[in-house]
Order: sequence, then structure tokens, then C-alpha cells
Amino acid sequence: MSTQPVEGNALLDVAAAAAYLGVTEAFVRRLALERRVRYFKVGKFVRLRPVDLDAFVEAGRQDPVRMRVHVRSRQRRTAPRPN
Repeated sequence: MSTQPVEGNALLDVAAAAAYLGVTEAFVRRLALERRVRYFKVGKFVRLRPVDLDAFVEAGRQDPVRMRVHVRSRQRRTAPRPN
């Protein structure tokens, strides 16, 4: 298998798509079967575009959240307890 960069509209077979994503071929086939990623049927063969794989990955992106500490709970921890 070559390590040349792939153009956005080139069609990848399942093995190449799996290598592109760094996952197993079974996972790519399941994505297509569950219609979670756009794919093309060329005769009996399944083909995927890198731009569609990138869109799938981007759709699963989770941005970091900013942790908020409740002000009252912080005050309770620092306040002296009454005897």
C-alpha cells in the first residue's frame, strides 16, 4: 500500500478507508451498513471519499468544556465550622 496523500474526491476501498481512519475494516463496513457515513456502491464494491470520512470524524468531535466550581461549595469548604 502506498503512503501518498489522498485527494478529497478520490474513492477509497474499505481497506484504504480503514487505514485512513486508523480503524479496522469491520468498523468501516459497519459504518456503511448503519449509514453513519456516506458511501458509494460501484457494482458490488463499497467506496468512500476521504471528505466524507473527514465529515464523519468532525461530526463526532467533542469540544472541551470549562469546569465551573460552584461558589457556595467553595465557601463552605473554607468557612470555619461552628462548635
